[in-house]
Amino acid sequence: MRTDLYTHPDYYDMDDLLSEEHKMVRDAARAWVKKEVSPIIDEHYENATFPHHILPGLGEIGAFGPYIPTEYGGPGLDQISYGLIMQELERCDSGLRSTASVQSSLVMYPIWKYGSEEQKQKYLPKLGTGEMIGCFGLTEPDHGSNPGGMLSNFKDAGDHVVLNGAKMWISNAPFADIAVVWAKDESGRIHGLIVERGMEGFSTPEMHGKLSLRASTTGELIFVDVKVPKANILPGKSGLGAPLGCLDSARFGIAWGALGAAMDCYDQALRYSKERTQFGVPIGGFQLIQKKLAEMITEITKAQLLTFRLGQLRNEGRATSAQISMAKRNNVEIALNIAREARQIHGAMGITSEYSIMRHMANLESVLTYEGTHDIHLLITGMDVTGIPAFTREMPSK
Repeated sequence: MRTDLYTHPDYYDMDDLLSEEHKMVRDAARAWVKKEVSPIIDEHYENATFPHHILPGLGEIGAFGPYIPTEYGGPGLDQISYGLIMQELERCDSGLRSTASVQSSLVMYPIWKYGSEEQKQKYLPKLGTGEMIGCFGLTEPDHGSNPGGMLSNFKDAGDHVVLNGAKMWISNAPFADIAVVWAKDESGRIHGLIVERGMEGFSTPEMHGKLSLRASTTGELIFVDVKVPKANILPGKSGLGAPLGCLDSARFGIAWGALGAAMDCYDQALRYSKERTQFGVPIGGFQLIQKKLAEMITEITKAQLLTFRLGQLRNEGRATSAQISMAKRNNVEIALNIAREARQIHGAMGITSEYSIMRHMANLESVLTYEGTHDIHLLITGMDVTGIPAFTREMPSK
C-alpha cells in the first residue's frame, strides 16, 4: 500500500484568496480521500471495480451537490467550494471525481434548477447523502457531440408517457437508482425525465473493456416502452439548452478536477526528483528535469488562476458557457501533458502502480473526450471570438 504524501503546490499563494470556509472544505475532503480512498484506489483500478462503500463518505464531505441549498438537504456551499472538492477527488482519481460530479452537476443540478418542488423534496435530500445515486442520459450510440440529433423519444399515454431509446457511455448507470434522461416529445422538443430503477422496460447493462476510468462504473441505459409518470418530467426548462446548462456545471467541476490530477503528478515528480540519484546527484539537479518541473508549475499556476477567477464569475452568475469551456479544455490539456512529463521523470517506475501518474494519464484520456471533446471546446471558443459557428459543414451534393 502506497502512502499518500500529497501536498498541494501553491506557487502564487492562491490560498490567500480562499476563505476560511473554502480551506476547511478542501482540507476535510483531502483528509477523507487520504484515509478512505488512496489506500484502495489502485486495487479497484486494476480490478475495474468501484468501491461502493465510499458513497456515504462522499455525502458526508459534501461532494454530492455542494451548492444545493440547505432546505433541500445540501450544504449550501459556493461554486469555489464545489471546485475545490472536485480538485481533491480527482487528485486521487478521475473516476472518483466523475462519480461525484455526475451526481452533483448532472443529476442534482437539473432537479434543483428545472424540477418541481415535489421532485426537489423527493430526490435531493437522498441524493445528497448518497442514499440514492443517479446518472445522466444524454449521449447515444450515434449521437455524441451532436446531442440534438438524439433518437430517444416519448409519447403521451394519458397520465404517463412511454419512453423508448438508448443512451451510451453513462457513468454510474449500472448501480444508479434514478436516471435523468433527455428525450424528444412527439413534436421533437427535448425534455428531461426522471426514470427510476424498477420501471418495467428500463435496464442498465455495464460496459466492459475500459482501459481508462477503471475505478468508476460505466454503462448503457436501455428504454423499451418504459411507462414514466408525467409527474417525473422536469417542468422548469425544455429544449437542448436544458441539458447543456447541466454540462456547464459539470465542465466547471472538471476544470477544477483535472487541475487536481496535474497537481498530484507534479507533487510526485518534484519529490522523486529530489530523492532519486543518478551519477551521484539528485536528478532534480539536471537541467532537463528542472525544465520539466518549471514548465509544470507554470502551467499549474496559470490554471489555478483561471479556475479561481471562473469560480468567482460563477458565484456571481456571470460565467459564460464559453468561459467554462475554455477552462475545461485548457486544464485537461495541461494535466495530460504534465502527467506525461511526470512519467518521464519517474523513468520506468512511472508506469507502475507504486505511483498514480500512469493511472492519471489513462484517466485523463477519457476526461479529454467526455463532457465535450477537446476539439469541440476549441470550436466553442472559436465561435465565441469570431461569432461564426464551425461545427458542421454541408455535405457536397452529388
